[in-house]
Amino acid sequence: MRYVLALMVWMWAQAGVAQEAASASADTTVYISVDEPPRFPACEDLDTTAEAKTRCAEEMLLRFMAQNIVYPFEARAQGIEGTVVLSFIVEPDGRLTHVKLEKDIGGGCGAEALRIVNAMIESDLRWVPGKLDGKPVRVRYTLPVRFRLEDPPEFVMIGADTVYVVFDDTLQFEGGSEALAAFFAERLKYPEAWIDSCLAGKMDLKLLVPPEGWVRVIDIQDYSGLGLAFWWEAIVAASETTGKWKPATRNGRPVPAAYDISVTFLPPGEGCAEVRANFAKAEQLIAEGSALFNEGKKEEGLARINEAVALFPEDAEYRYVRGQALMNMDRKEEACEDFKAVLRHVQNPLVAQLVPLLCKPEGQE
Repeated sequence: MRYVLALMVWMWAQAGVAQEAASASADTTVYISVDEPPRFPACEDLDTTAEAKTRCAEEMLLRFMAQNIVYPFEARAQGIEGTVVLSFIVEPDGRLTHVKLEKDIGGGCGAEALRIVNAMIESDLRWVPGKLDGKPVRVRYTLPVRFRLEDPPEFVMIGADTVYVVFDDTLQFEGGSEALAAFFAERLKYPEAWIDSCLAGKMDLKLLVPPEGWVRVIDIQDYSGLGLAFWWEAIVAASETTGKWKPATRNGRPVPAAYDISVTFLPPGEGCAEVRANFAKAEQLIAEGSALFNEGKKEEGLARINEAVALFPEDAEYRYVRGQALMNMDRKEEACEDFKAVLRHVQNPLVAQLVPLLCKPEGQE
């Protein structure tokens, strides 16, 4: 499939006036339609009418977004495209506040659009405020951002490594994915020094396999904070797959490619039987809860997810699933706590971008 980024931004006005509370301590009118709408501050030196400046500002905002936005790798890999919708308030002094993700399409697109608006706020970029009866007023601005895929680069850089993402033939383990899972199940060892700890959890490994056939782990996501001893055993097991891969090809030649695999560490021994049982139960609960939530049974789904989190409260994967559900339900403060818990164990760029938007600054009620 061929990909390229084509981003289109439309701005529109709606008739009518909306009144809403700007904060718990002040009841301030926020307008949707005004005599002179807010403008991206790129055309104010033009000696022309306000209407012409508005048209110019819309074009310059389009250019600004196109130059700064990066099509998320996850969305590109999954073929996700569509329109993300943001809204924010342009204050009378031109500051942007109350940024809200009105519609997301997944794959990190919503977070990427939010990142650009958040960058404007962090750099204190002041817009030209909207005006009503000649006076600056608070105006809600709606910003749809369209993501469309065509012609992407055939490869990406992960650190210093070239990794192809477009293939003629994909990277394959001898015998397929089931054989790979069986290989890890046989070779993955629980660290002897930690057997009495009864630690259980999962890791995601990203393997780099170049045409020569050797294997290197280029990323580890340790969702349970198991630590270095467990990382080492995962790396050893991954390295033992060297020579068992059919390389990816592009334009008739072998190319380096990445492969993602999830591995699970379960503690052996009778003393850890309850932990193993709880882990199996949590995995079932998280799967059932996610399915129910996606079917629209949000409260029922969230209840199952909560049970899984209660069994393993520091599992970053479970906290991420619950954080997404809570964000979807507009329970931002609770989602904030879950996403901060995720960042304690894994570096997730999407979560790192969401936390400043969902969490209130320290000391602010």
